[in-house]
Amino acid sequence: MKFLDLAKVYIRSGSGGGGAVSFRREKFVEYGGPDGGDGGNGGDVIAEAVDGLNTLIDFRYQQHFFAKNGTPGMGRQRTGADGNDIILRVPAGTEILDEDEETVIADLANVGDRVVLARGGNGGFGNLHFKTSTNQAPRRANPGQPGVERTIWLRLKLIADAGLLGLPNAGKSTFLAATSNARPKIADYPFTTLHPNLGVVGVDNAEFVVADIPGLIEGAHEGRGIGDRFLGHVERCAVLLHLVDGTSEDIAGDYRTIIGELEAYGGALADKPRITALNKIDALDDEHRAAAIAELEEASGGRVYPMSGVSREGLNPVLRALRSEVDAARGRNRVDDDEDGTEEESEGWRP
Repeated sequence: MKFLDLAKVYIRSGSGGGGAVSFRREKFVEYGGPDGGDGGNGGDVIAEAVDGLNTLIDFRYQQHFFAKNGTPGMGRQRTGADGNDIILRVPAGTEILDEDEETVIADLANVGDRVVLARGGNGGFGNLHFKTSTNQAPRRANPGQPGVERTIWLRLKLIADAGLLGLPNAGKSTFLAATSNARPKIADYPFTTLHPNLGVVGVDNAEFVVADIPGLIEGAHEGRGIGDRFLGHVERCAVLLHLVDGTSEDIAGDYRTIIGELEAYGGALADKPRITALNKIDALDDEHRAAAIAELEEASGGRVYPMSGVSREGLNPVLRALRSEVDAARGRNRVDDDEDGTEEESEGWRP
């Protein structure tokens, strides 16, 4: 299945059915009068986040979604049938944007979240509604309201606990393959990764999801390379793992390049908890390894984890550090839910 994280969709809700103009003409009925029924309501266009999807590829092959119209009213006070709704099933983590690609209409972050994107038109009143003491035979009825037509964008931001950042060939895909069952493409040339990959990583009987995105290069926030297109996939992560190539000639420069791109991207991405790791230490002797760690510690101003995705050296300390940040974020989310009143602690049973 191909990966697609941005799709343009055209939607239209159903129009309401028109009201009926009708009069009773039954045999042996002493009094006649208007009996035109109302028209049915048009169907809504609804977006819902469902389980089991991780791409918007379905919207590559179908871009138009039209709900059914309501049927007109009929005589004998019969109301027309409502039009059927149409539901756009999207992966959890999908943002729905207006046509300008900037205004956020809804953010379906969790499975089960749904939003009405276009409400169907109301059905028109039949002539029965217009009967009065002075107008006992009205010959008018309302037409149904038209549906809403609009263009929207669907943008997917993958749900992951930790995100991998780094220059091309920093070893992100190798790290993901070494710590999970994911099998991303690995090669010795830049931009091997062309779309994000997800892997479930386990350490100390705990699991969390790691997202690997294409490598960033200098000027990515201005459109250079392809990594800037996928930075949105790590916006929801609790922690970022910044991998720096230990065999690079300018380790500090590589580190500052990625940090500069995060800050230029904007939002809260640069403020997220970040763990810095020096990768590919298996290719360095002890002297060069110590010098590289010292250089990176000076540039980052914090702790540096030496590791190697190929030899698996130093992986467990990195995974434990990631798990600690993920657990802390989950704890904060639970506290926020309790304060909002969405989750209440159940008291124990008492006799």
